Amino acid sequence: MQPQLPKHKGDTEAVANLKDYSYKQVKPIVPELLTWLQDLNWPVADPIALYLQSIAEYITDDIIAILKSKDEVWKYWLVLVFGTNATAPIAPKLLAEFKRIATQPTKAEIAEETQDLALEVIKNLS
Repeated sequence: MQPQLPKHKGDTEAVANLKDYSYKQVKPIVPELLTWLQDLNWPVADPIALYLQSIAEYITDDIIAILKSKDEVWKYWLVLVFGTNATAPIAPKLLAEFKRIATQPTKAEIAEETQDLALEVIKNLS
């Protein structure tokens, strides 16, 4: 059985039971779940973020693909969720991408303050 995807940004009922699902059950919809982290102000973002943090070790490649994209706001939120607010050790590959953003940011990563957030993540690990 697969969890439901939210139908709109306020559909918290659809994601209320995400914690009851294993990564294997959620794997097919991980990309769609990550899209709900494009704005952490949406009501569904927090429960989805909490669940995805619990399976972060399995979705590192999905996160990195977004961090290498051109969606600067989404990148900021992902550094916040999986870096600043990480609930488990950060996977080495993901940490390497945070270090890249911190030390070799694009102009857009600087403008969106994603570099500042990544620098904070690296600093807090030291």
